[in-house]
Amino acid sequence: GEIVAGAIQLAIAFLTAGLDSPELEAWAADALTPPGPEGLGDLLAGLHVVSVLLLDELHEATEQPPAAILQRLALMAENRRGNTSAG
Repeated sequence: GEIVAGAIQLAIAFLTAGLDSPELEAWAADALTPPGPEGLGDLLAGLHVVSVLLLDELHEATEQPPAAILQRLALMAENRRGNTSAG
């Protein structure tokens, strides 16, 4: 319902900020997340729903099984982390 929609909007705003810069993402995490454990829970719930929706879209677009998509994303994240620490 309304709570889930708000959580999804919060997650999208957070992810959109992260596309621009790490600094804006850090600001958005502080500015957009409601205070307390409930606020963090809302953000995490929204991120979960967005992740599931994106995974479904990737599955439809690529016809790859969701498990294969997640494995590829995990490898990409690991490579990105390795490149960041080396720089």
